[in-house]
Amino acid sequence: MKKKFSLFLVLLLALGTVLTACSGSKSGDGGKNGDNAKKDQVLNLVETQEIPTMDSALATDTVSFTALNNVMEGLYRLGKNDEPVEGIAEGEPQVSKDGKTWTFKLRDAKWSNGDPVTAGDFVYAWRKVVDPKTASQYAYIMYDIKNAQAINEGKMKPEQLGVKALDDKTLQVQLETPIPYFKALLTFGTFLPQDEKFVKEQGKNYGLEADTTVYNGPFVLSSWKHDDKWQMKKNPNYWDKDSVKLKEVNVKVVKDTQTAVNLYESKATDRVYLDSEFVDKYKNDKDLKYEKEANVFFLRFNEQNPVLKNVDARKAISMAFDKNQFTKVVLNNGSIPADYFVPAEFIKGPNGKYFRDENGNFNTYNVKEAKKYWAKAKKALGKDKITLELLNYDDDLSRKAGEYLKEQLEKNLKGLTVNIKQQPFKQKLDLEAKMNYDFSLAGWGPDYADPMTFIDMFVTGGGNNEMHYSNPEYDKLVQEAKTTYALQPEKRWEAMLKAEKILLDQDAAIAPVYQRGRAVLQRPYVKGLLKHKVGPELSYKWVSIQ
Repeated sequence: MKKKFSLFLVLLLALGTVLTACSGSKSGDGGKNGDNAKKDQVLNLVETQEIPTMDSALATDTVSFTALNNVMEGLYRLGKNDEPVEGIAEGEPQVSKDGKTWTFKLRDAKWSNGDPVTAGDFVYAWRKVVDPKTASQYAYIMYDIKNAQAINEGKMKPEQLGVKALDDKTLQVQLETPIPYFKALLTFGTFLPQDEKFVKEQGKNYGLEADTTVYNGPFVLSSWKHDDKWQMKKNPNYWDKDSVKLKEVNVKVVKDTQTAVNLYESKATDRVYLDSEFVDKYKNDKDLKYEKEANVFFLRFNEQNPVLKNVDARKAISMAFDKNQFTKVVLNNGSIPADYFVPAEFIKGPNGKYFRDENGNFNTYNVKEAKKYWAKAKKALGKDKITLELLNYDDDLSRKAGEYLKEQLEKNLKGLTVNIKQQPFKQKLDLEAKMNYDFSLAGWGPDYADPMTFIDMFVTGGGNNEMHYSNPEYDKLVQEAKTTYALQPEKRWEAMLKAEKILLDQDAAIAPVYQRGRAVLQRPYVKGLLKHKVGPELSYKWVSIQ
């Protein structure tokens, strides 16, 4: 979610962000009984957070990317097993012998306002992403396209981006280097098209309201009441509308797990995520299942803070809380401790081994070592008492996580006081982007199926760095993996392994906490709901109520 995070994923992924499907009322406020819901092909969902934006150039988080995934469509979208399937692109692209030029034929498709979807819509949207005036945090994800980085750094003009509309139905993309996963990358929300004429008419209001956004996906955003609910309806202009069975999707913001569970108990909901206090209650329920995810949650350290600029302080915090107890007691939902950043069982290298199995763990829980590092940091800083503010999300599960971390850190690091600042999702993202925080609880979900979606997050000046971290050796390894070793899988893999070691072992730039698992109750009559490990969280295109 993908920041993500994504999507982002930055991930960008709230600790307690949940999507809960339910068949209920068309208003999203109550509910019809199951039989009526089935007949009407209506899904009601709950989400813990508001949508920050519907502008694909500005989206950074799972909530936004999940919404975009269901009302918009790029060249490709995610299908079963997260494989790319045809979207606006029709058939396979033509790829030059050197792997640098990709040509896509576009199908006949329309925006929800009746405008045709053209190759120019992709050109406009992608230029907008890399234009420094846009300040897109995801601009870096396009750096594989010719001139993208130079444009984003203000050295070239957006018109020089390596993307061209040969005609209305033919899009040509030129890459800096061959990218083996480029087709999969194109499923990510930042690569969505935008209707240039409509976007310019809306100006700064584009993507902020249901009627200031235009759609080309399976659904349209028909209403959006901020901080309360939004509604999607089947898009009659969608090119593949015959595959869409749902008539309506309603999403209500519900930050309290008990409220969501109550909806399930009243048989108004079809799907609900459980946190620790409810898992045991439903452990024998036939509808309970556990979902493995590739999302990793971590403590982000702002190195503009004089304390957190000290590597010994960062290492001390990284090693001072019990992750096993946290995942088993506080979460109790299938999540596992993370002493790493690239997730377990995510992707295998050229030798057939998982990245995680090769690189091992870093900064594992060790109170004795944490105290040594903390004493060293305090001595260097000339301080005996230190106060740090933990920036956190405002949902129920995040609150519990914050309280646990505060208790552990204050208990094990003498002289440390942790104050918790809980913020709504959008405001938290804004504070992180402005680096107006000490340290924060954050999450990252993969944008595409490659370790690079994690590894390149923290390059110097990167859009999702947001903590003033910089290491030239780390930057060099990431760049080599993207360019020099692009067609040398073994060397590319080794460069990414080394980069993660620098990030965590040498610099302790972040403190991983856990890899998310989800305990979910789902009614058996919800069919075709796709849960993704990369990019957006869910796809509703193929859902039916049976």
